[in-house]
Parts: sequence; structure tokens; C-alpha cells
Amino acid sequence: MAARISRLITLLLTLFVCLQAHASLFSNPATSRFVPVDQAFTFDFDQQGAQLNLHWKVKSGYYLYRQQIHITPQNATIAPLTLPAGQAHEDEFFGKSEIYPQDLTLPVTLKQAGPGATLSVTYQGCAAAGFCYPPETRSVPVSAVAASSAPAPVSAQPAPASPLPFSPLWALLIGIGVAFTPCVLPMYPLISGIILGGQRHYSLGRLFALAMVYVQGMALTYTLLGVVVAAAGLRFQAALQHPYVLFTLSLLFIVLALSMFGLFTLQLPASLQTRLTLWSNRQQGGSLPGVFLMGALAGLICSPCTTAPLSAILLYIAQSGNLWAGAGTLWLYAVGMGLPLIAVTLSGNRLLPKSGPWMQTVKEGFGFVILALPVFLLERVLGDAWGSRLWSLLGVAFFGWAFSVSLRASSGKWRVVQIIMLAAALISARPLQDWAFGGPAGQHAVAPLPFRSLQTSQQLDSALQQAGGRITMVDLYADWCVACKEFEKYTFSDSAVRDSLSRVQLLQANVTANSARDNALLQHLQVLGLPTILFFDAQGREIPGSRITGFLNAADFRAHLQKLTP
Repeated sequence: MAARISRLITLLLTLFVCLQAHASLFSNPATSRFVPVDQAFTFDFDQQGAQLNLHWKVKSGYYLYRQQIHITPQNATIAPLTLPAGQAHEDEFFGKSEIYPQDLTLPVTLKQAGPGATLSVTYQGCAAAGFCYPPETRSVPVSAVAASSAPAPVSAQPAPASPLPFSPLWALLIGIGVAFTPCVLPMYPLISGIILGGQRHYSLGRLFALAMVYVQGMALTYTLLGVVVAAAGLRFQAALQHPYVLFTLSLLFIVLALSMFGLFTLQLPASLQTRLTLWSNRQQGGSLPGVFLMGALAGLICSPCTTAPLSAILLYIAQSGNLWAGAGTLWLYAVGMGLPLIAVTLSGNRLLPKSGPWMQTVKEGFGFVILALPVFLLERVLGDAWGSRLWSLLGVAFFGWAFSVSLRASSGKWRVVQIIMLAAALISARPLQDWAFGGPAGQHAVAPLPFRSLQTSQQLDSALQQAGGRITMVDLYADWCVACKEFEKYTFSDSAVRDSLSRVQLLQANVTANSARDNALLQHLQVLGLPTILFFDAQGREIPGSRITGFLNAADFRAHLQKLTP
């Protein structure tokens, strides 16, 4: 008898476990495919004095967005944050971005923290399978830190990646290029003679030392200028991110670029240039201190060909507000300008190319380099769509100019270059063509589904009571959800899907703002993230096993609907 009771109890326990597993599998399938946000991105922190470290343990198959990490102090001040470079990521709707698919540690330097100070840490991430979580905000308590005890800011590793066209290394290449403009290159033999003091009988080592000291003197002037401008940028960094400021900077860059195309001459007043030149000429050539001072003064004598690139770099440094980048960028720029001078000093004029029209071409080419800066800034304000159009316009202009330049060559070998430049101009024009003609041929806009908007669980209950015997579909949408936009473009635009949904009550909750009301609705519906689509029967109960998490194409979505509708 006891054995039978024992077997009966075991059977009942087994049946209970199976029912529980069945319920968890079908009533909330999101748990079987995607984990909760705290498991996808395990957040932790530790503090040692004025150094606070934020840690994210990222689950395999998930990633954090670099641009969605924000820190707001309360009753505390922190040093400027330096986020490490992320992995390049691109999707159809949000364009290029950076992500962290692996664990992340972000050091935060506390300049000062009073009693009860906290940091609000906001972050957001997605699953690679096409499922995004709402932005998460965590409140981090901070121990008190006196202003004098704060250490120097610590940068996260690896160092952040500067946009490729504007990295300090490119400043070196720009400096070398400026050296070959018509205002600079012809001056190198004269400058070399001034450095040597009219004598050429120095040893090779002495020649190199004199030329290098002159270049370092010039580099010192530019480096100090970069530090001053970057320091001002750090002080006004928030203001420099304002759209009006970005538009003003972009206009200045365009004006500087026009000077490179010869529309006007941009340089220091002639009287000031004359005084600086006379002061420099009074220094003793052949003497290391005298040569160093010559170089330092030469850095202040801006010629018409160097003023525009230098001003553009200074404006960019002020906008970035990075002291080290400001100093290093202008030091590399000056060294780039000085490398040809070192070559001329060591070899005389043997390595110096002959002057000609090609020097004006180099100058105009740098005009297009400067024009890339306003496009980079305006893209932040106008968005990716307009940014793509501006890059397209710049590409068409540059390759069209390069094609016209190649036509001046008489050699038949340039025909290949001409064809390449023309093809590149045509390819660059594609975003402008799509904008002008409404996208690729055959692509027509489809009206959105007639969703009825809802914001609270009370509105949902009321709508379910008014379903009139129909099935109800509830679509949870947000602008930051890539797969939600994919549903709109690829699934809800399908004619067969729209026909199947014609007999369904359509409700949609837009939770883009991630407000308290949005979070309350998501918690009420036990939604982990987006996209999530729920189906309710005519009695207002969620249909078991009907919940969709993640993207479904039109065919799979139609097959899913067929299981729910008679």
C-alpha cells in the first residue's frame, strides 16, 4: 500500500513539473529565447578613492551600444569620459555605430563627491538575433571625495578611435601635403640657407640637427597653440555641441576651404608678418638656440596656403576638447611640414621637385579635405540620412574635380584614371539619386497599418473589451528597435499579411521614450524587450504560445497567423 502511494506521489510530482514546463514554454516564450536584461548585461561597480570602475559582463550573442552609454552625476563632478573604441556595426535603419560585444570596464574619475552623491548610469543593448532591450538606468552610490584628492583622469583601454579623416596621424599627412603647395615649397631653399647661416660645410649630423631643431621650434609653437585651443574647447565643450555652434563651425570650415580654391587670400596682416620675419632674420644661423627661435617664430608667420588648413585643424581641436589630441595633432602637423625642409637641408635642392601647376592642384585638393569637416559635424545634427547625402555631394564634387584635373594630362596613360574618377563620381551620386527620385526604381511607399495607439494597461483592457469578437494584436514598438522597423518595412507591408490582419483588432504601444508609464506597461505584459507582439483572443486573454519575440519575415508571420485565426 505504501509503495502504491509513493508511486502515485511520484507520478503527480512528475505531472506537475511537466505542466509547469509546458506553461513556461508556451505562455511566455520570450524566456526560452532571450534572457532578461540583467542576465544579458550584468552590471557591477567598485570604487577606490576617487576612482570608480563600472563593469558590464556581456553575455555571448548580445552587445551594448557605445553611443547609448551616458553618465549623469548628482551632487558630484566627474572628469570627461573617454569611452573605449567599439566594434564597427551597421544596420539598414540606424547606419554605422559602435558596439561592445564583449565585457566592458569603464573607469570614471571623480573630481568631487559630496554626501549622498550618486551617478545615474544609462545603457542599452540588443541581442544579435534581432531583439533589443529598453534603455536601462542604474543608480550608483558614490563615497565622498574631496576636490583636492581626485587623481588625473584615467582613460579606458583601448583608446577611443578618432574618425579616420581627422585622426592625429592624418595631421602628419596634411602637413606633408601643405609643404608641397605653391606658397610653401619654393620657400624651402631660402629657409634652409637661413638655417645654415650661409654655410654648407657642416657635417651631415650637424645639418640634420640644425634642421630638426628648426622644425621642433616650429612644432613647439603649434603644439602650444593646440593646447590652448583644446583647453578652451574643454571649458566650453557642452556649448560646442549645440546645433547652432556646429552650424557656425561648419560655415567657417566652408569659408576656409574656399580660400584653398583661390576665391580669396587668408593670412596674417602684412605688417605683423614683416615684423616677425625681421625678428627671425636677426637670429644667428647655424646656432642651435638661434635656429630653434627661428622655427618658433616661423610657426607664427602663416602663409596663405597654411592658414586655412591650420585654422581648420584648430577649429576641430576646439570642438573635440581633447588636450592630448590637440597638442599631438598640431605637433604632427608641424613635423609633416618640416620633413621636406629637413630633406632640402641635407641634400640641397637635389630632392626638391620642380615648381609647376601641380602645386596648385595639391592646394585645391586640401580644400576638399577641409570640406569633409563640416560634413562630419553636420551629420551629428541632421542625422544619418542627410549625412549620407552630404557625403554623396562631397564625393561627386571631389571626383568630378579629379576627373577635370586628369583631362589636363596629355599622356594616354591617364585615360584609365579618367575612367576611374568618372565611375567613382557616378557611384557617389547614388544617395542623391535615391533622394531625388524617391529611392530605387520599383520601390513604392506603403501606408502603415491602421494601429490604434495605447499607452497604459487600462487602455489595453478597455480596447480588449471592445474587440467585438475579434482577435487582438498588440505591437510594442520603439524608434530604437531595429527589428521593429524591419517589421514595418518587410512584414507589415506585405499584401498577404495585411489581408490576414484585416480581421484583427490592431493595437500599438510606442515605448520609445522609455518613461515610467512605458515601463509599467512592459512590466504588466511581462515584456523583456522589443520587438514583441502579443495576441489576445475574443475574451481578452493572451493566446498561449502566440507571443512573438524577434523579427519574423512575411512568410513566417503569415504562417503564425494561420495558427491563430480560424
